[in-house]
Amino acid sequence: MQQVAASAAVNPAAAQADSSPRDLFSVAQFAQRRPAWSQSALRYLILCAEDRIGASGERIPGNGLAEAAAIVRVGRRVLIDEAAFFRWIARQAKGARREAAA
Repeated sequence: MQQVAASAAVNPAAAQADSSPRDLFSVAQFAQRRPAWSQSALRYLILCAEDRIGASGERIPGNGLAEAAAIVRVGRRVLIDEAAFFRWIARQAKGARREAAA
């Protein structure tokens, strides 16, 4: 129980995710369910989800998909939380509109 409370303090989306069942899909299942997203596009988004170190040693920021709790890793399996994924997409679209207006 303490782990759930600790993760909720760090990531509020984790608290919501722990309290109710989630629709989780593998990359292949998600791509089949949502044809607008190819498997390779989803895998690229997952690859870029977290911060990483570039070849010259600089920090490359992630795309925020991991922080949105849209990616669930269970062992080697990578699952996508459909609702969290589309919330992340909506936030991305809002950010693009703000940048265009500025």
